[in-house]
Order: sequence, then structure tokens, then C-alpha cells
Amino acid sequence: MVDSVVVTLDGRVHDAGQPLLFADDLAAVRGDGVFETLLVRGGVACAVDLHLARLVESATALALPVPDVDQWRAVIEQATGLWTQGSQDEGVLRLVLSRGREGGGDPTAYVTVGPLPERVRTVRDHGVSVITLDRGYSVEFSSRAPWQLAGAKTLSYATNMAALRHAAAQGADDVIYLSSEGRVLEGPRSTVVIARGKTLVTPSIEQGILAGTTVAGLFQVAEGAGWTCERGHLYPADLIAADGVWLISSVTLAARVTEMNGVVLGWPSCGDELRAMVDLAVETVPTG
Repeated sequence: MVDSVVVTLDGRVHDAGQPLLFADDLAAVRGDGVFETLLVRGGVACAVDLHLARLVESATALALPVPDVDQWRAVIEQATGLWTQGSQDEGVLRLVLSRGREGGGDPTAYVTVGPLPERVRTVRDHGVSVITLDRGYSVEFSSRAPWQLAGAKTLSYATNMAALRHAAAQGADDVIYLSSEGRVLEGPRSTVVIARGKTLVTPSIEQGILAGTTVAGLFQVAEGAGWTCERGHLYPADLIAADGVWLISSVTLAARVTEMNGVVLGWPSCGDELRAMVDLAVETVPTG
């Protein structure tokens, strides 16, 4: 049984039980870098092209060297192969790119694969309760202040983790962020999707949120199956009135929101179909 895999971008395989970063790596001391998280299922890393495209976008936003997607793809295949040699279970594959050491030098770049957290299996089956939290800025904030990197997937996740701890202290499983106007934005590690009949709606990225790779794949599959898919503005009342609400992400996939701010949400009749479409999306949609 393989516990975890670590491969640097040069193709070298490292002992996962030994240190990898220098103490002054800017990933550790500043959170100055980007990352992506992929699901490994059936011996294959899912939606690789979608994640590599977003890695390039995030790196560009941080003025990091533009990732060589072919090199990253080769290391992803190498790491996935090593994981699959020792385990047939689903795994979590992470791409990490930091600016490197504080004193200068090359960027730090590596891929890891580890086991799927038990929390993920639980929320896939049973859903999540959420609270809404004010993110503290307007939907126009990112356009006025691009240096805030609102739409990039950076290593600076301290605020997101603090929000999740706050939710846990309130007895909830997860968080949905709201803008200062009260619009629904996203979760700390997920994208919000609601169903209205045969229409799926997710908040638009122009509001300063991360472009969800799994939602992109889901919308491709859903449109092919006769659904209408929209990106727009949502408010908490829209979630309460919806036929179903989900937090969508690359590893958890589709976690149904069962309760929001103490209000129990109904059981969606389309729940099984949506989960099946998300599964199909991560397993078959190749590009963004």
C-alpha cells in the first residue's frame, strides 16, 4: 500500500517521509505560489487539461514563470502511475508551484499524490450543512484591485481555513461566502451550483471568484444531456428556493447542501442525475 508519492518537476521521485522544501521557500514563509488539486480515479488523474490551464492562469496572475504544461503533464502521469502501482483507491493529486527560495533561484515545483480523506467520502454520501459568511468586499473588488488575486488559486489559504474552523465551531460543515452586496460567491474550497428544474446556475467569475474546473466539465456534460446551464448572480434566498444546492469541487465532486444557516433544504429529485453527470465530467471531459 502506497501512503503517498512525491515527484519534483524534473522527474525525480522523493521519499515522502523526508523534507522537501528549504526553510526559506516562499511557499512556506509567504504563501507565494499557486496550486491545483486533482482526483485520481481508476488509475487516471482526472480533468488534467482543465487544471493545467488554470495553473497557467494563476501563475500568470502572480507573475510566476509560465508553467510548461507538457512537462507538468508528464510528471502527473509519472506520479499517478507510481500511486496506482501500490493502490487502486482514489487519490488526491496536488500540483504545487512556488516562487522558490527567498534568496533567489529557480521556482519550486512538485507533484504529490496521497489518500482520499475520509471526510470526502462522508460528505459525498451525506451532504454538508453550511453557514454563510461575509467575505468583506464587493463583487467589483477584483476588477478594481487585481493585485488581490481574487480569481487565482494561490497557496495563501489561511483565511479559507479560518472560515472552515469558524463554521465547525458553529456546528456547520462548510461555508458559502457572500459579497458585501449579499451575493453568493463560492465556498473556501468549492463552487456553488443550484438546480432550478432542468437549469443549473453558478455564480459568474466576474464577481471575483475562482473559475471551477469541475463545474466547467459538469456544464459540458449537462448541456449535452439537455440541461440549460447559466452563470450569473445568486442570493441566499435563491439557494433556499432552489430544487437543489451543491458544493462542487475536484476531489469531493458533488456535496449536497442539506442545511444553510439552520434552514433545512429539500431533497433534490435530480440529485442522483447530477452526481452522475459530475462523475462523467471528471472522468471524460478532456479540455476547458
